[in-house]
Amino acid sequence: MATPTRIAPINETAAPVNPGARIGHVHLKVADIDRALAFYCDVLGFELMQRLGAQAAFVSAGGYHHHIGLNTWESRAGAAPAPGTTGLYHLAILYPTRAALGAALRRVLEAKIPLEGASDHGVSEAIYLRDPDDNGVELYWDRPQAQWPLTADGNLAMFTRRLDLMNLLAEAGDAPDAQIEAPLFEPARNA
Repeated sequence: MATPTRIAPINETAAPVNPGARIGHVHLKVADIDRALAFYCDVLGFELMQRLGAQAAFVSAGGYHHHIGLNTWESRAGAAPAPGTTGLYHLAILYPTRAALGAALRRVLEAKIPLEGASDHGVSEAIYLRDPDDNGVELYWDRPQAQWPLTADGNLAMFTRRLDLMNLLAEAGDAPDAQIEAPLFEPARNA
């Protein structure tokens, strides 16, 4: 397997993080563990690895100790943060293939979870939704790095375009009876 070419950052850091570093897991404050588990396990298909009563749960894909931690330590029966406050914008769940993302979309639609949007970013294709605690959730797959859009001078040139959800579902072997669409997900950015 060929080693991907490194795309140069816009600004070099004097002491960069080790290139093998990865985001290992996310830990979310939730109001209700059972409700959160119904979403992350029953809808998205994560496996429950450990549960600490009504206080915490740890879910994963493929038997890892946990990719997502859920807890009520500071948030039991709490409300979601108000718009305009700081905090997590969304967590992103990376699927290994486009077909796997299509299967995840099918699960979300079958559970009647509304989509906030769907976008082709050039480097990836993504669908956006909210969990029961109003946390933003991105489900996505990355295109192979050789297909990423670059400028003439070799810099990354991501974009946001409408994602064809019918085509994505077809990739997973589904042929929906009705047309499925979602708004373009392009958050407003303050200048």
